[in-house]
Parts: sequence; structure tokens; C-alpha cells
Amino acid sequence: MLVAASELMIERSSIEISLSDIAQKSGANAALVKYHFGNKDGLLLALLERNAATELSNLEYLLAQPITPTAKLKLHIGGIIRAYYRFPYMNRLIHYLLHETNTAAADEVSKFFVAPLLDFHRRLLADGVSLGEFRATDPVLFYTSLIGACDHLFFGRHAMSRATGVGPVTDEVCRQYIKHMETLICGGILTQVEEAAAAG
Repeated sequence: MLVAASELMIERSSIEISLSDIAQKSGANAALVKYHFGNKDGLLLALLERNAATELSNLEYLLAQPITPTAKLKLHIGGIIRAYYRFPYMNRLIHYLLHETNTAAADEVSKFFVAPLLDFHRRLLADGVSLGEFRATDPVLFYTSLIGACDHLFFGRHAMSRATGVGPVTDEVCRQYIKHMETLICGGILTQVEEAAAAG
């Protein structure tokens, strides 16, 4: 059922799907959704948790690696963008569960997605500053910049395609966007010394 819901949202470029849509796609009875997840919002919460789990589970591992904060930052940028490439509805789903459902669902999203990611950004940025690689950067603004840019690549691209003829997000577009965001973010965060080292 989670796979069916994910596929439907990707196919429709929308999180507006019904229990009957999910049941038809999965071949399961709609009553099973209520049995396993309580309601559609429960299923969507489980889907988001599943989608986010891999990337979020890598955060502590990445922080512990014996590489520079700059290298960790680039790996993180690539990992987040690839996660959105696999699940382009993710940020809209986060906003829906945070703002348009019940308090319990919003608390769960904050607990398993927003808080761990913000904490990772805070620690990574602090490490970079302490080692002289990064300029002082607000973790909340950094989170907003990176996550917002990821979402807009997919959500905003549909509007752009009508206005400019921009095509769909392909593997090559994803790779180009990772390089673009690395350049953009590192250009704003790296100290002059680290920029010179990276250029050399």
C-alpha cells in the first residue's frame, strides 16, 4: 500500500490521492488501509517516515566520517537531492502533515524528520566554523535554503515547463542540480581559505 501511494503521487505530481485510489493501485481492500494505518493520514505519515528513513539514518554515520566538513556538506547536498529525486512529493507531504492534519501527526513529522535534520545541520555547520572552513551560518536558514531548493526543483518544474518548455527531471538534470547546489551553497558558506583550497 505504501508503494502504491508513492507511485500514485509520482504519477500525478500531487499528494491528492484517495483511499480508493490506493486500494485500486495496490489491489488491496480500502478497509486494510484503515486496519493498518488508521486512516489516510496515518498511511501518508508511514510513507514519509519510510522515505526519509534511509537519508536520516546516514546523518550520524556521515558526521563520524574522517573527512572534512566541506566534503561532508557536499555528500549531504547530493544525498538530500537524490532523496527528493526518488520521492519528489516529499516536501509537499511534509507540509501537509505539519499544517493540515492533527497535532499528533505534526509532532511525529517534527520528531523524525525536521528535528534530526536541523540538528545535523547545526552540528555540521559548527564543525565547519570551528575548523575554519565555513563562515558562521544560521542552521535554520541553511535548512530552509537546501530543503526549499530541493522541493522547487520538482514542484516548481511543472510550472516552469509550461512557461519555458523545461523538460522533466532526469538523471542528468539531477546530477547537474547537485553540482549547481554544491557551487551555490559552498560559495556562500566556505571561507576564503577553504575556497582557495577547493579551487586548487
